[in-house]
Amino acid sequence: MGLDQYVTLGRSGLRVSPFALGAMTFGDDAGGAGCSVEESEKILATYLDRGGNFVDTANFYTNGHSEKILGDYLAARPGQREHVVLASKFFGNMWPGDPNGGGAGRGSIVAQLEHTLRRLQTDYLDVYWLHNWDRHTPIEETLRTLDDLVRAGKIRYVGFSNTPAWVTAQAQTTALLKGWTPLIALQVEYSLLARTVEGELAPLALDQGMALVPWSPLKNGFLSGKYRRGTDVVDSVRAAYVGGPSEAEYAVIDAVAAVADELGRSSAAVALAWLRARQGTVVPIVGARRVEHLESNLVALEVSLSEEQVRRLDEVSAPTLNYPAPMHGAQRAMLQFAGTTVDGESSTIYPPLLHSDVRY
Repeated sequence: MGLDQYVTLGRSGLRVSPFALGAMTFGDDAGGAGCSVEESEKILATYLDRGGNFVDTANFYTNGHSEKILGDYLAARPGQREHVVLASKFFGNMWPGDPNGGGAGRGSIVAQLEHTLRRLQTDYLDVYWLHNWDRHTPIEETLRTLDDLVRAGKIRYVGFSNTPAWVTAQAQTTALLKGWTPLIALQVEYSLLARTVEGELAPLALDQGMALVPWSPLKNGFLSGKYRRGTDVVDSVRAAYVGGPSEAEYAVIDAVAAVADELGRSSAAVALAWLRARQGTVVPIVGARRVEHLESNLVALEVSLSEEQVRRLDEVSAPTLNYPAPMHGAQRAMLQFAGTTVDGESSTIYPPLLHSDVRY
C-alpha cells in the first residue's frame, strides 16, 4: 500500500492519503523544535511525490511560519494547490493583549481564517479544524459561523480537535438538526501509549461516521524505536520537554519492539500499522524534522500485523478508561443477557438469580 491508496474522510466525498503530513515542525520559529525552510520543502516534496495529498497545519504553528512555508511552496508551483487537501486550525490567539484574537467566536473565526488564507496564499481550505474547545462561546455560534464559511466557499469541510465527547456530540446533533455543515473527522491524540480516546470519542466517531485523525501517533517519539531501557536519547527535541518513558510505557515499547523484530521492521512502522488497523477510518498524522524521518514512517504502509500480534499489542497497552466505561464489559452482558448469547456475545448468569425466585 502507498500514499496513493486513498481513503474517504468520514461521511464525505473527500479522498485523502492513508497518512496525513503534519506541518507543525515546518519553520524555525519554535524554539528549536522546528526545521528550516529548505528541509520543510524537501519533506513536503517527498510526501507529495509519493502520492500524498493530505497536509495538516495550524494558524499558530511556528508562529505562522508553517502556513507561510506551505503557501510559498504551493504558490511557486501553479496548479498544484487544487490537488492538495489542505487543512488548518483556528483557536490559537496570536495577538497578545487581544481577548478576541483567538477562540471560536464568530469574529475571531473569520479573522483567523483570513490570516490563514493570506499566509497559505489560497482562497479556500479543504478542512478547517476547531483546535480546542472554547468553553466561553456557545457551540451554536461556532457551528453557524463555520457553516456560513462553507456556504461562502472559504472552507469545504469541518472537524473538531481536542474537544470533549459530550460537546462534540452536542455539536454534531445541532448541526444535523439545523441543516448546518456536520463534522466529518476528529483530530485526537491516539497511539499505543494514549488510548483513552477509546472511552468516548472513538465510539462517537464510529457511530457518526467520522474519521479519526490521530496526532502524536508515536507519542512524542517514544514509539519510534529510539527509546530502549538503559539508553539515553540524544536525538529528540521532545525529550527535553516531556522527559523519558515510565515503566508502564516501557512495557508497551518493549512489546512493539518485539513485534518489529519479528517482522524485520521498525518500531515506528509497527505502531503506525497498529493505528491503521483500528476500527473505522483512521488517518494518522506523521510529522518529521528530516526527510529520513518521514521515509521511515511511511514504511508502515507496507506492514500488516497478524491477529495474534494485534492481540498482544492490544493487551499490553490496554487503557484504564473513566467511568462508566468499566460498566460496559462483561458485567453489562451478565446483567443484560442472563446467560444467553446475543449478537455473538455470550454471558453468565447474574449470581443472585441462582439462589432466588423471581418475585411478581
